[in-house]
Amino acid sequence: MSVALKNVRLALGDRVVLDTVDASIPVGRVTAVVGPNGAGKSTLLRACAGLLSPVHGEIALGDRPIKELTRPEIARAIAYLPQERAVHWPLAARAVVALGRLPHDDADPAAITRALAAMDIAPLADRPISQLSGGERARVLVARALAQEAPLLITDEPTAGLDPAHALALFSLFRRLATEGRTIVVALHDLSLAARFADHILLLANQRVAAHGPPADVLTPRYLERAFSVTMLCTTVGEMPIVVPVSTLP
Repeated sequence: MSVALKNVRLALGDRVVLDTVDASIPVGRVTAVVGPNGAGKSTLLRACAGLLSPVHGEIALGDRPIKELTRPEIARAIAYLPQERAVHWPLAARAVVALGRLPHDDADPAAITRALAAMDIAPLADRPISQLSGGERARVLVARALAQEAPLLITDEPTAGLDPAHALALFSLFRRLATEGRTIVVALHDLSLAARFADHILLLANQRVAAHGPPADVLTPRYLERAFSVTMLCTTVGEMPIVVPVSTLP
């Protein structure tokens, strides 16, 4: 499912966060939304998930404006994982993952089992989530979003709290889901992960989309130094792209 933003302005209260946003998020691709703190990454994701209405402009899912979709339609079309990792009840991990099936007519135990396996948490399935580590809890919540099996998966900093092995496994999973036709949107601070795994980059800065396109075109010193106010080293190690901040600009 594609996402199209046309002349979108987003605000939190009286403060404009993003303005004049024109962007398309392609089907079957991993799109990374990057930018400095306060650039509007989370706000953009919430709007694409139908949780924040634009002050101006339009957001469309596929060929329909999101404002015309019912809440059940949005719930079946979009799986959204916010930054917050709070769970307020001591449910078993499997029960938390099963919540991802609520938009559907049946629980589909197979979908829950697949999500548990994908996040390497099957051995934790019967443990209360309140007894899990922060990283384990994060994997349970990602699994909940996966169990929803929505065509559009929107995740905000999904690697927060994950060790390197599970972070790499998660992005490898995102790549596989994209090849299967799912649309993946990820807000991310790790520019090297974005360079390695994303097909498409949206760089936000100064209330605008500063650049968008393939990683090789966007993750360059020209754009990144202007957005982050630091010098950047964009290179490869063993043919693997990496982006390293070097020093703050005067």
